[in-house]
Amino acid sequence: MTLEERYSHIIGWFEKNAAGAASELRYENAYQLIVAVVLSAQCTDRRVNLTTPDFFARYPDVQALAAASADEVYGIIRSISYPRSKAEHLTALARKLQSDFGGSVPRDIEALMTLPGVGRKTANVVSSIIYGTPVIAVDTHVQRVSRRLGLSRASTPEGVEKDLEAWIPERMRASAHHWLLLHGRYVCTARAPKCGECGLREWCENIDNHKNA
Repeated sequence: MTLEERYSHIIGWFEKNAAGAASELRYENAYQLIVAVVLSAQCTDRRVNLTTPDFFARYPDVQALAAASADEVYGIIRSISYPRSKAEHLTALARKLQSDFGGSVPRDIEALMTLPGVGRKTANVVSSIIYGTPVIAVDTHVQRVSRRLGLSRASTPEGVEKDLEAWIPERMRASAHHWLLLHGRYVCTARAPKCGECGLREWCENIDNHKNA
């Protein structure tokens, strides 16, 4: 099977079986999304979704968050993983949005990456979802699934991103991120993947390693 055929089969399966895949984070605008994505680092979306209603009630916009102290924010997000550093990142992020971007979340990936607490994955998620930028955000789930399915042999998120974007059409990239992420979150898990219920089993390059899962 050629790499082109592999991508064609896998994309076709996802289009048929996961057409409505989308972020599980709850948000209403770009500000809320970037806050939620920062909070979600090494934390479940469920926990973030339980925390953000109180957060956004207290800090409904960039201006309100920019005026807050890290200690105040910490009090609201302390059930989230790494709350101290995230509180510091979020308050600094809001101040930079206010001072450098007029209080708006920028579209440009490189501009987004200048914000405290925002790496390439977060920048790609925000720019893709809010602005439709044709990029693929690569987190641990996306990287794991891409390698197991033979879509990439790269060992870094940046390398996987480059491989995926070389083969996945621009119009599908936002969906592809969610396809791979959710498949990794619920089926192709890091430990004890559910191979028996995986519709992509025939294309998995690691199936022999997981046949007893």
